[in-house]
Amino acid sequence: MMIIGCDLHTRFQQIALLDTETGEIVERRLEHATGEAQQFYAALAAPARVGIEATGYARWFERLLREQGHELWIGDASAIRAARVRQQKTDARDALLLLDLLVENRFPKIWVSSPAERDVWQLLRHRDKLVGFRTSVRNQLHALAMGEGVCRKQKLWSQRGRQELESLALGEWAGRRRHELLEMLDRLNSSIEELDQAVAQQAESHPAAVRLMQQPGVGPITSLALALAVGPIQRFRNSRKLVSYLGLNPREDSSGGKQRLGAISKRGDAYLRMLLIHGARGVLAQAGSARSHDRLRVWALDVQRRRGHNTATVALANKLARLAWVVWRNDTNFQEVPTA
Repeated sequence: MMIIGCDLHTRFQQIALLDTETGEIVERRLEHATGEAQQFYAALAAPARVGIEATGYARWFERLLREQGHELWIGDASAIRAARVRQQKTDARDALLLLDLLVENRFPKIWVSSPAERDVWQLLRHRDKLVGFRTSVRNQLHALAMGEGVCRKQKLWSQRGRQELESLALGEWAGRRRHELLEMLDRLNSSIEELDQAVAQQAESHPAAVRLMQQPGVGPITSLALALAVGPIQRFRNSRKLVSYLGLNPREDSSGGKQRLGAISKRGDAYLRMLLIHGARGVLAQAGSARSHDRLRVWALDVQRRRGHNTATVALANKLARLAWVVWRNDTNFQEVPTA
């Protein structure tokens, strides 16, 4: 069997190959643009095991190895870096380190979602980017309005606010800027509305997402993102493991009998963490209304009173993640879960 440690880059890869039958180790650099890497793996006797660090630019490489019948292991980049002892870092040393971890059964293999699930993830990311573009366009239009003494905040995007914005007497180039920004805003609104419908359909077709949407602060976008990013909930023994995976657990530097907790670790996917924090803000915003969930309302307001709004928001995001684990792992309804 062939075992390969692969230090993968965008334009090339450095490999360290071990033939387990002969014990021979071969080190090579394979170029991507020339097709050298494709030819190498096509000529390699299957099945070979290839290990790489987690990266966002490896979909073509995964597809190539799958088509050639090879096995790809993707490792936790931080755990691989922690295994590096020497202070000298080169591509060749990185490939040899990956090979050593594979051979010694110490490779920190991570769970990877299916290609279809990652394609749905692109839907969520695309919507998020378009929302960011829309925010930028709105800010520019708001700046134009404030320059003319009109400050309407969110009311600027109502029908009356739109009419007021269009009626402003602007110069030639400022008027053109307003016209083109409004056209961009209309196109973005249309695209985002279409993507919202697609997200809702995807969430309704995912059993875990449907169950998670029972929680306050968790809508179709957040529930679908959780279902896709977390994968099988059985991977996490308890809710603390899930919170740590999402980066919502506090950093800790305790020693000598003294516990020192800091800000959240921010490990894991930043987009998913942002969704949970936005959901927590929504729950806190409704904490004084009849629409908020009674069991979370008292707890959230108590934390906010004692620790402030920002700390309460993060604590509530942590709470939402823990509740999601209970609902998901136990396959139960949110109404049956104690939140205190």
